[in-house]
Amino acid sequence: MDRQKSSRPFRCVRSSSAFAHLVTCILSVALAGGQTRGDMRPAEQVFKNVQVLKGIPADEFMSTMGFFSASLGISCGDCHTAESGGDWTKYADDSDRKRRTRAMIGMVNLMNKNFFGGQRVLTCYTCHRGSTTPETTPDLTQFYSTLRYREPDRFVSPFPGAPDAEQVLDKYIQAIGGAEKIAGLTSIAAKGTFQTYGVPKKYPLEMFAKAPGQRTVIVHDLAGGDSIDTYDGREAWTVAPAVLTPLPLQERTGGEVEGAKLTAALTFPGQIKRLLQQWRVGPPAVIDDRDVTLVQGTMNGRFPVNLYFDDESALLSRTVAYADSPVGLAPMQVDYGDYREIGGIKVPLKTVVTWLDGRSTIQLMDVQLNVAIEASRFARPAASRGAAVR
Repeated sequence: MDRQKSSRPFRCVRSSSAFAHLVTCILSVALAGGQTRGDMRPAEQVFKNVQVLKGIPADEFMSTMGFFSASLGISCGDCHTAESGGDWTKYADDSDRKRRTRAMIGMVNLMNKNFFGGQRVLTCYTCHRGSTTPETTPDLTQFYSTLRYREPDRFVSPFPGAPDAEQVLDKYIQAIGGAEKIAGLTSIAAKGTFQTYGVPKKYPLEMFAKAPGQRTVIVHDLAGGDSIDTYDGREAWTVAPAVLTPLPLQERTGGEVEGAKLTAALTFPGQIKRLLQQWRVGPPAVIDDRDVTLVQGTMNGRFPVNLYFDDESALLSRTVAYADSPVGLAPMQVDYGDYREIGGIKVPLKTVVTWLDGRSTIQLMDVQLNVAIEASRFARPAASRGAAVR
């Protein structure tokens, strides 16, 4: 059964801006200096008042903030001061909850060191489970309620009687359009809309992709500027207007780059067999009341990539990948739907991306295959010049 949806979205509302409700919060604290280049400086050189989470890249630091948000069921303003809603610099100010968090990080690290040989067995989520206060008394209703599907964040044992992974992947390739058609797919250019969780307004979007694995998505007119997500086949960057993030240009690192690589490669299904290793088929699952088959692979040998294929249509329904952080794994889920045949190839026109502190929906409307795309579309983008926070 598909995982139940939380009744409380992890969103941050920036009170000083009418654009506050447009996007889910990019959790961060104030810049230590103007970072106009997507450099690889450690977090303490990019942000002010970093006392514990030192030595990690800025994007990993922000992903860690998202892990806190999801683990405790809260958003930016619950930990940072009220004034931070209108001024990025205020994110560096201390609060009682920030001080408590630093102590809790030390406690968890010490317990993992002393009792689990330094392995990360305990995290914030272990005790909090979406609540600021860990529960101490068993809740009997949890034992007799409808069981929920728990997303595996480890490699599963091959399920007895399940088909080989190659069989499932071959069936998917055939359902998409066949190996010959897929091999001839060299590029995709599309227009559509972008929408964030709980916001009715849709924003114009352009998407460009080139085989074997380059991809750029541009959302126009978002908070007075463009939001850009680019992967050039080796490196990845994100750009957003200043009202939405203190980082005008953010260079993605580690698992974030692997996630961008996965998304770009899956745009061209012929890459799927070469993209991942250590394939295996897990137990049956259900997504939106449809039976699906879980196939696992890995990009780095450390964490699995979960792919779910619809048992009836054989099409890819969902992927779940994980990026590492100092406090736990950060999952990112992509749901695929509204498959339409274009030039003999079935293309998912709708994708829903869900991560620790947000959700967005992309709906494509005008899709062109095998068109010429300028190399500049996949170059490192310039820092946003959108409206600044006042």
